[in-house]
Amino acid sequence: MKVYRVGGTEVVLLKGDITEVEAGAIVNAANPYLEHRGGVAAAIVRKGGAVIQDESREWVRRYGPVPVGGVAVTSAGRLKARYVIHAVGPVYGDPEGDAKLASTVRNCLAKAEELGLESVALPAISTGVYGYPPARAAEVFAEVLRSYGYTKLRRVLVVLYTDDIYRTFEEVFDRVLGGT
Repeated sequence: MKVYRVGGTEVVLLKGDITEVEAGAIVNAANPYLEHRGGVAAAIVRKGGAVIQDESREWVRRYGPVPVGGVAVTSAGRLKARYVIHAVGPVYGDPEGDAKLASTVRNCLAKAEELGLESVALPAISTGVYGYPPARAAEVFAEVLRSYGYTKLRRVLVVLYTDDIYRTFEEVFDRVLGGT
């Protein structure tokens, strides 16, 4: 675990399982139709319960697919968090991918603030099946986390599942956010 300060907000880099994190919300790296069949999404539904998938389907039925960069919110079922923020990141190779990934991360933070939360946990959005190189994603995350205008959020956790991705994010965060 490593802690960075951005104004009055802690940015915590953590290796672990996002479904075990205590935060106001955890972020799910989702697809536009909020079908949680693999990766982080499947783990969240397995641990939190079918209510998360049920609410996701209802969200899509009401509002349509979530656009790239967009977010949707459901309850968190049996998870330690109160909410799950489902975020749709870009597929690597999109010419506007970095801007879309930055928008996704900003929208997660903004939704957490809108919900009145003091903490949110994010995975490495788009680095799984969407193919984003972890080093490039880390650069985008770090820049957004450094420049975001926090109002309510006091703690942002970036939860990474593997040692390799953790080390990649740590190297970039140390450079961009300054290690402590």
